[in-house]
Amino acid sequence: MAEHTLESLADLPRATKRDLVDKVAIITGSARNMGRAFAEALSARGANVVLHHHTSSSSGEVEETANRVLENGASALIMTGDLADPAAVKKIFEAAKEKFGRIDIVINNAGVVIKKPISEVTEEDFDRAFGINAKAAFFTMQEAAKHIEDSGRIINMGTTLLGATTGMYGIYAGSKAPLEDFTRALAKEIGSRGVTVNVVAPGPISTSFFHGQETEQSTAYLSNMSVTGRLGEISDIVPLIDFLTSEDARWVTAQTIFINGGFLAR
Repeated sequence: MAEHTLESLADLPRATKRDLVDKVAIITGSARNMGRAFAEALSARGANVVLHHHTSSSSGEVEETANRVLENGASALIMTGDLADPAAVKKIFEAAKEKFGRIDIVINNAGVVIKKPISEVTEEDFDRAFGINAKAAFFTMQEAAKHIEDSGRIINMGTTLLGATTGMYGIYAGSKAPLEDFTRALAKEIGSRGVTVNVVAPGPISTSFFHGQETEQSTAYLSNMSVTGRLGEISDIVPLIDFLTSEDARWVTAQTIFINGGFLAR
């Protein structure tokens, strides 16, 4: 199944109000896939966007994301770094404050997926998964707590596998699981400032992130788990991000929101 492209996203009905003008969003892992789409969506509403990517190998892709932001009349700042290093996380927030003077939205989107039986997971696999999916997310949330404006929005990208009993994904789901506790705690700690903190937990989404470790057979199986027999698309997730970053979502916090076409309910 083809990956949902930004060209097709541009044709979808979307929130058109410019309610994020002069606000600033940090999106980790925004060179491609959902991160890129989130950047496009928020900049279409007027937000300036700090775009993080991991290494120089994705420079061309993140520059394309930045071009999308600029085409929407917003500004973009590109940052590179290994988020498993808290110093790199801190540098991103400092650069955002220096350039834009404020931070209003933080989307913890960077992640790594490892699919293998627990009996085959190496120490290197463990450290890599937890380094990005848990440690990097934690320290990004920590910096967000220090710098985000009142009534800000923090969104942590989890996975529907948080609620599933499944093999082969133990190290992936396990390294994403701490996000729920981090989210609930931070929502309580800074909620008096009007800041909301939530986990968005997508099911299988047709992106290169998903297809990189799946076979034709596993893709068919996972597709059939939804009520309409298909994988999710990036365009299925973007409207939820639009909502959670809006004023309308002010009463939604400390939640894990599953969005998976009926793949799993909890």
